[in-house]
Amino acid sequence: MKVLLLKDPKDKESGPDPYIQALGLYRFEATLIPVLSFEFISLESLFEKLSHPECYGGLIFTSPRALEAIKICLKEKNKNEAWSKSLKQKWDTKPVYVVGKATASLGEKSSSSALLFPCGALKREVLPTVLREKGITLESLTVYQTTQHAHLQESLSSYFSQQGIPASIVFFSPSGVRFCLQHIQKLLGDYINHIKFAAIGPTTAEAMEAAGIPVSCTAESPTPQDLATGIQKALHLHNCSGPE
Repeated sequence: MKVLLLKDPKDKESGPDPYIQALGLYRFEATLIPVLSFEFISLESLFEKLSHPECYGGLIFTSPRALEAIKICLKEKNKNEAWSKSLKQKWDTKPVYVVGKATASLGEKSSSSALLFPCGALKREVLPTVLREKGITLESLTVYQTTQHAHLQESLSSYFSQQGIPASIVFFSPSGVRFCLQHIQKLLGDYINHIKFAAIGPTTAEAMEAAGIPVSCTAESPTPQDLATGIQKALHLHNCSGPE
């Protein structure tokens, strides 16, 4: 049975995509279609802020794209020299928080300085609100924006014409729902009612429901294994042999 995954493939250098592998163990034939592109912006402003570590209590990241923005920002020779010479050492003395562990550990934070928060244009207000309640301020700077992948429509059309209708389609982000839904509705027509739609997590599931897509399963945690298990259950393949 076929499963369509609306996400970017993992970097080829790091081996096979774990979602394709996990679904393969349940004998699903999974295909990835990239949905999103990221455009980096305000990198001069980002460097200006990174040049003043004394103004901040630390850094907070909620996506790999924000880290990528810093890498790109520091690629220019003069910026890289300034970073290597003194800035890196100063930032190394400050805490860096990542989403997930952030809200738990930030409760113990005593610095009165704001945390620098490089983020995307579509950031949700949950984290700033939670931290504000704890008396912690964030200084947000939008360093990337999410756009539709240039070949999305073409890739979807090609998939349905060559592979037919999949048993399940998986969304990985609210942006993916927004960019894909219209194309999928057009390509599937009435067949849309026969497909089991899956979400990688509750935020994506909420976006799907708001768009009128029935959510057949939401992965218990955003891992390849939990997604594969959820899809197997949603398709009622209890007799299907799973991983040994």
